[in-house]
Amino acid sequence: MKRFFSITFLLLALVVSVKAQITGEIYDSDGYPIPLASAIYKGHHVAEASDLDGKFKIARHNGWELTFSSVGFQPQTIKVTPSTPSHLKIVLKEDAHSLGEVVIKQKRERYSRKNNPAVELMKRVIAAKKRSHLDNYDYYQYNKYQKITFSLNDIKPADLDSGKFFKKRAYVKEQIETSPYNGKLILPVSVDETVTQHIYRKDPKVEKDIIKGQRSEGVNNVLQTGDILNTLLKEVFTDVDIYDDHMRLLQYQFTSPIGETAISFYRFYIQDTVYVDRDLCYHLEFIPNNQQDFGFRGELYVLADSTLHVKRCSFTLPKKSDVNFVNNMKITQEYTKLPNGEWALSVDDMAAEMKLLGANMLVTKATRYNDYAFDELPSKLFRGKAKTMHEADAMIRDDEFWAKYRTVELSHGESSMKAFIHRIEQSKNFKWILFGLRAFAENFVETGTMRKKSMFDIGPVTTIISNNFVDNWRFRLSGRTTANLCKHLFWNGYYAYGTKSKNHYYGTDVTYSLNAKKNVPFEFPQRNIIFETGYDVMSPADKFLIHNKDNMFMSFRTQKVDQMYFYNRQKLSFVYETDWGLSFHTSLKAESNEPTGDLAFIKMPGATFNPAPNGKEYVRQIRTTEARLMLRYCPGQTFINTKQHRWPVNLDAPEFSLSHTTGVKNVLGGQYNLNYTEAKIYKRFWLGSWGYVDTHLDGGVQWNKVPFPLLIMPPVNITFLEWEGTFSMMKNMEFLTDRYAFASVAWDMNGKLLNRIPLIKKLKWREYISVKGMWGSLTDKNNPLLQRNQNDRMLFQFPSGAREFRNNEPYWEVTVGVHNIFKLLAIDYVRRMNYHGPGIKKNGVRFGFMLSF
Repeated sequence: MKRFFSITFLLLALVVSVKAQITGEIYDSDGYPIPLASAIYKGHHVAEASDLDGKFKIARHNGWELTFSSVGFQPQTIKVTPSTPSHLKIVLKEDAHSLGEVVIKQKRERYSRKNNPAVELMKRVIAAKKRSHLDNYDYYQYNKYQKITFSLNDIKPADLDSGKFFKKRAYVKEQIETSPYNGKLILPVSVDETVTQHIYRKDPKVEKDIIKGQRSEGVNNVLQTGDILNTLLKEVFTDVDIYDDHMRLLQYQFTSPIGETAISFYRFYIQDTVYVDRDLCYHLEFIPNNQQDFGFRGELYVLADSTLHVKRCSFTLPKKSDVNFVNNMKITQEYTKLPNGEWALSVDDMAAEMKLLGANMLVTKATRYNDYAFDELPSKLFRGKAKTMHEADAMIRDDEFWAKYRTVELSHGESSMKAFIHRIEQSKNFKWILFGLRAFAENFVETGTMRKKSMFDIGPVTTIISNNFVDNWRFRLSGRTTANLCKHLFWNGYYAYGTKSKNHYYGTDVTYSLNAKKNVPFEFPQRNIIFETGYDVMSPADKFLIHNKDNMFMSFRTQKVDQMYFYNRQKLSFVYETDWGLSFHTSLKAESNEPTGDLAFIKMPGATFNPAPNGKEYVRQIRTTEARLMLRYCPGQTFINTKQHRWPVNLDAPEFSLSHTTGVKNVLGGQYNLNYTEAKIYKRFWLGSWGYVDTHLDGGVQWNKVPFPLLIMPPVNITFLEWEGTFSMMKNMEFLTDRYAFASVAWDMNGKLLNRIPLIKKLKWREYISVKGMWGSLTDKNNPLLQRNQNDRMLFQFPSGAREFRNNEPYWEVTVGVHNIFKLLAIDYVRRMNYHGPGIKKNGVRFGFMLSF
């Protein structure tokens, strides 16, 4: 009987203790869980916060009023009575007059930073953040697990039951699941998992990531350049650190709520003091002064002790944010106290709902940090300058490895991804869909099959037909081998025919890569030996084009380009890129140039021995033999690889290059000695909410006496596409120099001004301003306009329309534009500021097409 009464008493005590608590979940009206929402007994100093899944628990106090609230939602209050259920499902309605209207209201109340307790608290938080930074330790390390999933979003239940597509493809229907992030039906199509060991040493300072395991499944494995998807997702949705002054996300910089400029950028409000996992915290909400600026709205839970460390935080994009394509994004982070008393990031979750080209997409990222340690690390781990290293077996880890390191379980759709993609590949219509997708996205037509990957690709497709002054219509057939044939040896070539010139052209190159490639030879890092030969026609300005000169879209020119030349070129190159940003480019080139169209190589009048009937002596062609060495340093730059190019996706990295070209006479037919030195610098500067500024500074010197084809020509843009590194209103071969300095400053203001104009701000347009200038000079030895050089046998007469800079006066252009029109189009007005004259256009309109967030 004693045992019976004891057990009964314990059960009753347990029931009473359970009933003494209220648990539940907090959702928004769309079914999203609301992380870090507050449950508060106002006036009683009893409060708790929901976890990252919206779940909460708080002590029961009958007779008290319990209020649930979160930034941007209408608070909901209930009176706790004995009949109140012990488990609640709370749905908060979005406040139609929430943040946008709150800003207006606060303006009327003249929100002031002076004597504002929230501002004073945030000043203390910002001042204290350096004291809790892990970089203060001599060594530290941690393991990081990250899972990024890309899904088709918001699939309607009605479509699953009535749509013919899903009825005929049951395996697709089986892949569909409900997202825990937004409660909508989604179709996961790719998942990427990475396990990384991060190590740090303070003196000398070195920080490295060691990739211990990486696994990728999904549609990205179907395309040969499918790595683009994973690379872009990791670049666009980078890991953010609230302790940085600016957090890089969506390829832009967002002001951190605890950054150095946070007080002036955000408005802060103290809501209450709450307990988060038994730690007493200050609960603050924040919003940008202007919600269209690139900032967050969200909540901070700051420890109410001397450390003032962030315990939890939650970010979202304001409803009126100027960010493109992202309809909704949530980031939640949680910090954990380590055994040594330090606080470190442990949980970092992100979900972003996007709409691009009419398709709804969901990107989710789950990141966990664990195994923090501060012991001394072996010096051998820090050898080499590469910031990221891969363990030998990183790409082929077994299930046992993933079971050990996977700290976030895979969903049904993620775990069955491999089988799902296999079923898709077996679909009879899939090969035609894939054929069209590859031709459009990759600009190449593959010759492989579903079972055997393409060893030879036909393309680029956009070069099949083009137009120029000499050839009129030009047809081209081209192709290349892939790494599926050989991972070290590659061939690329083309044949072209001009309908007007009746000329046949060709170009071919053979590349041997010292390191094995996945798809194409120019993948980073390049360690290639290249031999190329070709015969073709081009204009001097074609070398400044950002695309292939035979690209059909490059055929549309802003001016008549009739000064062209045929070239016959043989070139041997060696390119070596290190993992940490330094690269070496060396080459040996023999080339002959024959003028055509309205371009002519004409001897100086006094040096004519065999003049034509018009008294001029024409030179049929010139030949040069050149050796070149270039050093380039660009730390931290990342690339995505297409089949035609590789494009840098991280433009924040500074770029420095120095090159020297030497021409040798009487070697391989070379006719001239020359020495040309050139240096270039690029740097992007972020201005917080004012956008960013791209700067270019170039300079070069031609040291020897040479004819004008070997002089320096300014970077002329002869297309309708604006690019900050070229001049849009300068004519082809208008200026020729042997000394030059070029500068460009381009400011993308991210809509800072237009976002403050009524009605206009709804269009989300962005301002763009650039100033470009070039100073150049022509030394006497290379100036054919001087009387003393009229008898010189080496110099040629300047081509029609060419001239020199006068009196050290630089050439200037100014561009003012509106970007982000329809989230795609840029329209720029370009004004030529000086060197006017007959046939010179002062004004022009240029265009650009860009997808940016």
